[in-house]
Amino acid sequence: MHTILRQRIDSGSALVGVIGLGYVGLPLAHAMHAGGLRLLGFDIDPAKIEALARGTNYLRHLGDDLARTLAASDRFDATTDFARLAEPDAILVCLPTPLTEDRRPDISYVLRAGLDIGRALRPGQLVVLESTTYPGTTRHEFADAIAKAAAPGLELGRDYFLAFSPEREDPGRTTHSTRTIPKLVGGLDPTSTGLAAALYRRAIEHVVEVSSAEVAEAAKLLENIFRAVNIALVNEMKLSLEAMGIDVWEVIEAASTKPFGFMPFYPGPGLGGHCIPIDPFYLSWKAAQVGAPARFIELAGQINHAMPARVVDRTAEALALRGTPIDNARVLVLGLAYKPDIDDVRESPALEIIELFRQRGATVAYSDPHIPRTHPMRRYDLGMQSQPLTPENLKAHDAVVIVTHHRDFDYAMIAKHARLVVDTRNAMQSYATEMGARLVKA
Repeated sequence: MHTILRQRIDSGSALVGVIGLGYVGLPLAHAMHAGGLRLLGFDIDPAKIEALARGTNYLRHLGDDLARTLAASDRFDATTDFARLAEPDAILVCLPTPLTEDRRPDISYVLRAGLDIGRALRPGQLVVLESTTYPGTTRHEFADAIAKAAAPGLELGRDYFLAFSPEREDPGRTTHSTRTIPKLVGGLDPTSTGLAAALYRRAIEHVVEVSSAEVAEAAKLLENIFRAVNIALVNEMKLSLEAMGIDVWEVIEAASTKPFGFMPFYPGPGLGGHCIPIDPFYLSWKAAQVGAPARFIELAGQINHAMPARVVDRTAEALALRGTPIDNARVLVLGLAYKPDIDDVRESPALEIIELFRQRGATVAYSDPHIPRTHPMRRYDLGMQSQPLTPENLKAHDAVVIVTHHRDFDYAMIAKHARLVVDTRNAMQSYATEMGARLVKA
């Protein structure tokens, strides 16, 4: 079976299915299409399928050109019909792996996909999981879900093949693309690794084969834990230096002049995005399961998750000094996205900050040129619309809290008209002298 599949991959005649046409799956499908392969996308949201058929991109940072290219091609189709999973030669699973309320891994989306794949499974198919998860998921939980629903007699490693290849998307980044970011691939056996690597080489410039799915799973976690831990370090250092009257931003800038042995990380109002706020807990949970607690990772998580509350506390303190109690304050939050210049609000600290202000009795509005209105999410349903950033609106609020430093914001106007600015991103540093006590860093 693997010989025929490899021939189809190498010849470019393989049909590739992508489950989940979101922030990971859609750019991956486009990269595979650009590599000359035929694509069949799967998603439970009919609105996405309809938008792609029109050539309209629901992910604004990727642009409509991507969607128009796919819509005009006879090598791309998209569907909500998961019974068609028997058609692709290779199936790439790009689904969310969030946390539960008590910060335990939630791989329910992945397991449901495994059952869907198993029900349609036929000999000669390759399945690759891209969703971030703890080591062992592909070999055990995901493989078990597929086997549970598959027809009797189908044997993993003989009739079908399974691998893990972690996504490395960074929405809004322009220095790299799906095609240029190196791809890790680790299968449950050497044949699966080889087939998956051959498939990705059709679309990705540099593919790195590792010895197992577990190595690839752990590497993805390490990449993001590295960032989470270092962000926690500077967040904690910010609090310590603040108590000493020292500006952590200037300290980081000074330390960055060293040409070796130092890499700058920056404090903020909390972690956001689909990886850094979540992935460390996947490893710490698994580490606890095997009796090797990851105390350092847990501590970093505690520090980072305390930052939104710290922003609200700092704002309340600054307002109190100006004679305005927090429960009588009008607060304007600038930036709802989790990072600058994109429309991605997944795990954005702005969402929690708004909720915390509301719990303290404040009247809260937000302004974000990339997100005209909020929509219901797993944890939040704010029911808000973006407010225009005007001198009148700035003057109408007791405090302006900069959570995301979009380039579209007019910082000179903010400096001139805001009564009080609580800056979590050092975005107003150029106006510090002009603003004086109206500028507070948090």
